[in-house]
Amino acid sequence: METNLKSRVVFPTTPPQTHKSLLTPLLLLFFFINFAPTASTLNQIPNLDQLYSKHCNDVVPKSETHPKWFLTTLSIQDLGFHSSYFTGGDRLFNQSSGGRKALIFRPNYVARTLADGIFHVKGSMDLQSLLGYSTRRNLKLVKPRIPVRRGVVRFRLDGYYSESSKKLCMIGKVMSMYNAGKFEASVVLKLNYPKWSSVYDSLITGSLESVVIAEGDDGKNYFDPVLMLGLSVKRSYEYTFVGKDRLSSFPSSVDRGESIALENLNDSRRDLCRLLGNRLERYELVYGSECGGVNCNPLGGDVGYVPGSLVFYGTRCTEGRKVQMLLGFSNSSVDEYIRFPFVPSTTFIAEGEWDEKGNRLCAVACRILNFTESLTSARVGDCSTKLSLRFPVKLSLQNRSAVVGQIWSDKKVSDPGYFSKIGFQGLSGWLVKLLGYKYEYSVNDNLRKTCAEKRAGRGKGKRYPEEYSSDLKFDMRVSNSKGQVAWGYSSPLFVDDDRIYGRRFWDKPQETEVPSRRKKSHSSPMNITYKLSFTRGVQFFHDVFPSKAELAAEGIYDRDYGNLCMIGCRHVPSKEQNSIKKDMLDCSVKIDVHFPPLDTKDGQNVKGTIESTRNKSDPLYFERIDFSSTSIYHNQAAASITRIDFEIVMVLISNTLACAFVGWQLYFVKKNPDVLPFTSIVMLIVLTLGYVIPLLFNFEAMLAPNQSKQSTFLGIGGWLQVNEVMVRVIMLVTFILQLLLLQLTWSSRQGDNSQKSLMGSERKVLYATLLLYTAGALITCSVHQWMSTHQNSYRPFHRKLRRVANLWHLVHPQRSLWDDLKSYAGFILDGFLLPQILFNLFVNSGEKALSCAFYFGTTMIRLLPHAYDLYRARAYTWLLAFSYIYANPRTDFFSTAWNIIIPCCCLLLAAIIFLQQRFGGRCILPKISGHSTVYEKVPVISNEEL
Repeated sequence: METNLKSRVVFPTTPPQTHKSLLTPLLLLFFFINFAPTASTLNQIPNLDQLYSKHCNDVVPKSETHPKWFLTTLSIQDLGFHSSYFTGGDRLFNQSSGGRKALIFRPNYVARTLADGIFHVKGSMDLQSLLGYSTRRNLKLVKPRIPVRRGVVRFRLDGYYSESSKKLCMIGKVMSMYNAGKFEASVVLKLNYPKWSSVYDSLITGSLESVVIAEGDDGKNYFDPVLMLGLSVKRSYEYTFVGKDRLSSFPSSVDRGESIALENLNDSRRDLCRLLGNRLERYELVYGSECGGVNCNPLGGDVGYVPGSLVFYGTRCTEGRKVQMLLGFSNSSVDEYIRFPFVPSTTFIAEGEWDEKGNRLCAVACRILNFTESLTSARVGDCSTKLSLRFPVKLSLQNRSAVVGQIWSDKKVSDPGYFSKIGFQGLSGWLVKLLGYKYEYSVNDNLRKTCAEKRAGRGKGKRYPEEYSSDLKFDMRVSNSKGQVAWGYSSPLFVDDDRIYGRRFWDKPQETEVPSRRKKSHSSPMNITYKLSFTRGVQFFHDVFPSKAELAAEGIYDRDYGNLCMIGCRHVPSKEQNSIKKDMLDCSVKIDVHFPPLDTKDGQNVKGTIESTRNKSDPLYFERIDFSSTSIYHNQAAASITRIDFEIVMVLISNTLACAFVGWQLYFVKKNPDVLPFTSIVMLIVLTLGYVIPLLFNFEAMLAPNQSKQSTFLGIGGWLQVNEVMVRVIMLVTFILQLLLLQLTWSSRQGDNSQKSLMGSERKVLYATLLLYTAGALITCSVHQWMSTHQNSYRPFHRKLRRVANLWHLVHPQRSLWDDLKSYAGFILDGFLLPQILFNLFVNSGEKALSCAFYFGTTMIRLLPHAYDLYRARAYTWLLAFSYIYANPRTDFFSTAWNIIIPCCCLLLAAIIFLQQRFGGRCILPKISGHSTVYEKVPVISNEEL
């Protein structure tokens, strides 16, 4: 993991020219970088009154704000909406119509005016265009797929609402834009709210248009009108299809199987509003065998595809049993949503009520009509769709659905729009935890003998993850015999039959929790169920998982040996020929997993295999799949957090000491001003650049922070950011002091003819160091090129070394040339005393130009990271080394050899400085003659003495 606490150094080829150019501009720059507040560039809406009078006054007349403006009967919730859709405005996103579009309107101010029924409203509106999805991973947690390449345009709006006409008219301006075009036009928003509150009157229509604010504009800031459609969430609502005797039209034969009775649950779980209200869930559609002869598409044939999933979103819930919801149909079975996809052609608005007799939710769904010509004429109608939903009592390997139901048409078979019954099912983690589901095992008796045979070769005396531990969740690197690689993740669902696996991976395991079960697990293996999901996109995955890239598995985990044996079921297409694709379960899949011991230190990781138990001649047979994981255990993660905290403290201490040592050198030269000309300017430039470059890189990261890199490791991104500010402030102070020392040294060389020889020696030092640094950079580039060329030809002799090397490259990608050059720059900083030694040598000066605290203390600061790296390599496993705060390999050369060579060389340079300041600059050279020439100061006689 990379953080911004890095010391990145790039050595320039030319030094600064004068002391004036060094101090004033850079000081102002860094004060602005670190302390200047972010100023808003958003101007007020120009000509608001004039624009409102021209475009909105005929819709809602403007009125003055009432003195008691807060006494209003209108709520912000009555005007806002987020389940919405829009068309137009393509120029805003630099794209043609396409992708998923959404709109959010957020009123934040509603005030009463002097006119009855007129309210002053302020707020913002977001237009969003979602163009794709991606999966974000963590160490032991794979998060849902989230939209990427999202274009967002936000408008700030101000206007008035009429309670009698239910119209809202507002004037606004672009407030901010993300991944969209550049527009500065003013806009007018007009919204029409429903006059009544029912399922038939639940749509909000409106438009957003750019307006002309000045004559002679070329039109570059204007876009085509945006038409919008949204769902009203007004507080007052009258249910149309819910009430007494409304459930009698639902046949009891629709739902089969035993269901959970909510009235038998406790009060916290009995409330239907808690189960389904404001929840977004996706359910898989299951088509029956009769779909080959009749229509089974709930959307009709105009959409051009057969939906594969049903998206459920509860918009309102009352009395703990009545629900209004949105139903959306998607053509993909793998999409996961963070917001309901409100598309008029695929969205149904439904009302439902819980049937206590049948233990089910019965609902009536209505379609959105007349939206093709214009969204402003859309209405709700065709309420012939029925839905039934229930919660099964138990889950099993073949049925892992916490929610099952059916949706069907109430029309006659001969009527247009009729479709046959379609089932839906889904595994909702929220409902599984809340309703306390039981799990029924079916294949574990046959697995016990097989799993017992795998104990051979495994050490019983070692400690392995416990059944309820978060260490049983891991990500996977999957590969087949052809070398094709993909990724996935796995997580337990149930441990035993009544224990839901739900603890997050960063939670500490409770040693005192469920002692009876823990005692039982010592005597015999424990039943466990898993869900394994894989990333699609690799060809061999399509062969193994043609319908759904996941496995449902159950088996036995033996914590004494770290063995997990399971039988899994995968989805494969049915052989029945009809217009609707159906899946069947292939439960002839064997899964073996081996966990490493908790105290492993030799690079072991989770390993496993997935293979078919069918004959090779069987059409459903597939070749064995191997997988491994780089996830770390909880105790390793805790140790790594402790190490990172320690490294953060080390960074703060090192920077504070560096600041103190520079301050001590300033105090030293203040007491001994005569030694200033004998301090090497090249050395001070190297040290100054060692602080200015990290500050520049920190500022760059502050302007464009990569949140995913800063906060993906165990949730400590906030702690790193707080300490990053402290480090940056300390480095800024150190840089200012270092710059002041450089200015004083440069000034002491000016205006005195006796110092010309010193300047000549300084030029020699500059030429010599530039030559050495350039040669070192060329050698670094050559070694990098040679390593890159011959890296693939390495063949470790030992099998264990090959395994560790492969896993090391998996965690650490190949270093770039830029990384090697940054490490070389850190090596130059380690030898910061070299220019001073060369200067003393050329001048043959014996002056004590550097205080012992400065040169020896700074040397020790440069040596501490190498000493710590030696300790870290022995105290922590290699797997914990992918996160660096202190002693980062990208800021210096770190290895066992370098950690010995660099300290020895730095201590040697410090010893040479000590000898030169005591016995003369050339004391380290062999004596050729009996005496040596030493640079002597010539006393200056003032005019007063004459």
